[in-house]
Amino acid sequence: MAFWADARSRAAFEYFRDVISFDTTYNTNRYNLVCGSFVGVNHHSQSTLLGCSLMKNEEIESFKWLFQCWLRCMGGNAPKGFLTDQCASMKRALEACMPTTIHLWCIWHIMKKIPSKLNGYKGHADIEQEMSQVVWNSHSKDSFDRNWNNFLLNFGLVDNKWLSVCVWVYSANLYEDRHIWVPIYLDHHFWAGMRSTQRSESMHLFFNKFITRNSSLIQFVKQYDNCLGSREQAERESDAADFHTVIPCATKSSIEAQFQDVYTHQKFREVQAQFRGKANYITRLTNSALGYSVYEVGEQVSSLIFNKFVVTYDSVAAEVKCQCLLFESRGILCRHALSVLSFEQVSQVSPRYILERWSKKVKRRHTHIKSSHEEPLMEPRSKRFDQLIFRSQNIYEFASESEELTAILHRAYNNVMAEMESLKAKRKGTSSLSHEDANLESVNELQSPPRIRTRGRPKNRLGSKLDKQIAKATMKKKTKVLSEINLFDAASVVHSNSSQYQGHVINYQFRVPAAGDNSLGV
Repeated sequence: MAFWADARSRAAFEYFRDVISFDTTYNTNRYNLVCGSFVGVNHHSQSTLLGCSLMKNEEIESFKWLFQCWLRCMGGNAPKGFLTDQCASMKRALEACMPTTIHLWCIWHIMKKIPSKLNGYKGHADIEQEMSQVVWNSHSKDSFDRNWNNFLLNFGLVDNKWLSVCVWVYSANLYEDRHIWVPIYLDHHFWAGMRSTQRSESMHLFFNKFITRNSSLIQFVKQYDNCLGSREQAERESDAADFHTVIPCATKSSIEAQFQDVYTHQKFREVQAQFRGKANYITRLTNSALGYSVYEVGEQVSSLIFNKFVVTYDSVAAEVKCQCLLFESRGILCRHALSVLSFEQVSQVSPRYILERWSKKVKRRHTHIKSSHEEPLMEPRSKRFDQLIFRSQNIYEFASESEELTAILHRAYNNVMAEMESLKAKRKGTSSLSHEDANLESVNELQSPPRIRTRGRPKNRLGSKLDKQIAKATMKKKTKVLSEINLFDAASVVHSNSSQYQGHVINYQFRVPAAGDNSLGV
């Protein structure tokens, strides 16, 4: 087993450790080891990698070892929230290693199982639709319980072991575990906009740009670093755009301008969507006493559906709270709350509703991997990007004064793009992040683990119909080649089981198990 995280991951964890997504997948390496990634969300709503692992199995003790290593590497600070799929081993390991952390099951994985679990029932399409309505549109725990019971009764699902509310059912079921996957049971906690492990799965797909199926362990570690560098560069470019460009307000609201000044572009766009959406809502005062008011905010969704949300406003404490819990779960004010603030003629929101977590002024300690000349690998590109952003802002302001000036800029852009594409075409085929060009001399030789057979879950959890067609075509081609050529796989020579790598720490522990040995070494 192996786990590693570098200084950049630890620095990112200091700022974005509130919510973590963890997921595992097979077939990202030649050894069929389980690849797991810890993923967080930065202030631009971008995924940030906070650690990676290779494991020989998915047993409880394996996950315990991994989570303990990760916590030690991150300074012993457990996250507030942790997202996983419905893996019982992960659940047990989390309860043991992070008892104070709130565990959330990936709702996307659960809802995806509905067709396969219920397609034996008549009208299973209607069952799926009604179940989604109950899950997403229950605005209190009591209403969810009532709606769920009515749903089971209406469709004759009371005896279904996967859905049943009966306490005599021996096996675990969705209703018994509702506190770790149903939104209304979890939305009073902050989740940074995450409800599923798809960020982790997307990170595994992102790895495919750097790592091939035939990558050795040494190459896997090297390309993991390149992957980290690429993600860091994307964040730095977003930082530069935040400080050198401005997104215009969509309304004349002074509250919107308040968020415009503080939030990153990505989060401000999300806030703007709420401001635009509040125009469709009707706000009605239902009760008021001593500065405490209760409102009903409604929207006509269709001719038959009219959604209503209860919003309370305390003028003394300058506190607004909505039944939908969008601020509590995502950290941005909802359109219902904004409608009430507008009704109350509030010009500035309390600082408690402007989270530093989404601020473009978050002062991050960017830790760079040093080359042999002690220069940051990404620094030159970042400087060039900042200079271009700064100059282009002035050009845009000047050109936007008239149609004629704008046309001149468009023609100049066309000429510049043609010249750059021509230069890029000449350099086609070279890439500093390619699998073949990876420089492995800076990594101490690591022992290649034995290949293992996957068990429990499908080999490729990210697979699709297209993937299977490609795999089938590849297998036919490989069979033909194998009949003509003998292929063999050279194993790496073992010299060390730990390393210091280019100035950053690899928290690495690895042991090749002896025959019949099922224990996990630390």
